[in-house]
Amino acid sequence: MRDKLLAVATLMLPLCFSAPVLAQSALNTLVVAGPRTPESLDQEYPPTEASHEARRNIYERLLAYDMKAGADGVSYENFDKIVGRLAESYDLSPDETSITFHLRHGVKSAQGDPFTADDVMWTFQRGWALNATFHWYMTQVLGITDFDKAFQKIDDYTVKVSLPHPSPLLARLWVNNDLGILDEVEMKKHLTPADPWGSSWLATHSASFAPYSVTTFLPGQTVIYQANPNYYLGAPRLSRIVFREIPDSSNRTAAVEAGAVDVAEWLEPRELNLLQNVPGVHVYKMFGNYIERVEMNNDTPPFNDPRVRQALNYLVPRSDMLKSVFFGTARETKSPISEIYPGYTDAYFQYTDDLAKAKALLAAAGYPNGFRTTLGYRTDDELEQEQAVILKTAFARAGVDVQLDELPSSSLVEKYSKGQMPMYFFQDMAIVPDPAYVANLWLNSASLIDYSHFKNAEVDKLIDQALTSTDQAARLTQMKRVQEIVMDQAPWVFLFNPGYQLATRTDVHGVSWYTPNGNTWYDFHKSAAQ
Repeated sequence: MRDKLLAVATLMLPLCFSAPVLAQSALNTLVVAGPRTPESLDQEYPPTEASHEARRNIYERLLAYDMKAGADGVSYENFDKIVGRLAESYDLSPDETSITFHLRHGVKSAQGDPFTADDVMWTFQRGWALNATFHWYMTQVLGITDFDKAFQKIDDYTVKVSLPHPSPLLARLWVNNDLGILDEVEMKKHLTPADPWGSSWLATHSASFAPYSVTTFLPGQTVIYQANPNYYLGAPRLSRIVFREIPDSSNRTAAVEAGAVDVAEWLEPRELNLLQNVPGVHVYKMFGNYIERVEMNNDTPPFNDPRVRQALNYLVPRSDMLKSVFFGTARETKSPISEIYPGYTDAYFQYTDDLAKAKALLAAAGYPNGFRTTLGYRTDDELEQEQAVILKTAFARAGVDVQLDELPSSSLVEKYSKGQMPMYFFQDMAIVPDPAYVANLWLNSASLIDYSHFKNAEVDKLIDQALTSTDQAARLTQMKRVQEIVMDQAPWVFLFNPGYQLATRTDVHGVSWYTPNGNTWYDFHKSAAQ
């Protein structure tokens, strides 16, 4: 342990020169250790765990879920109650074809700019023009095809969104932290002819009405969040958050154990088990909506044959992996729908560790001797590395020769988003608690993030119908059928719900869980050291 503590001290040295920032006795500063800094601060960038956490803290949304206390001391979202954020209230038309936001007065950004409908409309215009995250939500989820018809500024504090057809997600969607509102005044200071929407600047800066803004962003090293003194819900109790990238989980564990950091994220299960008995440390465990899998590029051989994809699912030693990798802290993923959401069923999960069945499927697909392929995983994710090694050995039993490709997170995201990686680990959490939203996100062939290129005409049709139907019973029936098809077609190697775990010092309070599995620093506070 002495060597680990020395390593942690070395890792923290670049920050030790700023004593006011890192003084552990300061009740208004929180030091967090995580495996990676965000790849980008722009909400139009493809989502990852690190970027989701940043977005939740530096972008304010129009709506949110109310919170409720859990028996474990964690606050959870109440999916049954939507409350106003930047929109103080909203009106949903009876036919669910329009929503009118009544914006909150007196809101200011971290830069001191007042919030109005112009900020909302400019954010919408930017998202539409960039043809990325916002555009996908609006077109693929809400069915909008004409910006001018859909988005209307009624007055300085009223904005209306109109759809060509009903949507049961019209209110829920605006809770999503990918749909934060930007400070138009600040953003326009950083536009150039070559970058008319400020994408380059926003990748490393922030401009919103959220509780925090980013004052320092050093990719691969540090992110410093500064409290927004103008925040409309009240200035955060923690004035500064120092996020430090420490890729090695054992070093993060040693850091929180020694009190060098206040919070350690994404620790390995074996280390979490050890920390449960360490004085001065508290471990929180939440399962939530997380889904981890290996995605296969369904467009390219051999993964364009569902029998090959099924075979790999029959080669996964899930029980052994739960014990040796997760120490019992994970659960098997048995559906493409998050297990805590309405409409989830595990009735169609059929994949046991069955070598004979896997070999028969491969032979029927024309690969009696197996094949060679590549599996990508992130250099800074020890759980992925452990699982990759196990899967390589397990797949080899049927002649599948897997080359492991260890890549930085940003490089892996770039490769699989461009269809350049045949197999890769993918971890995500669908934010909206609705089965059609989840299915649409990952399985609709028109989806922006259907990186596995799964395409099934019946699945597409069922999802599209469920996105416009307000008949909840019919929607649940449709989503049950989607799960049946998908589990049979096996576009992914289904792995686990590893949950979300967090280790903190015992003087840290206010832990809350949100659907993106990221921490909201506004909820946190510190007491005198215990």
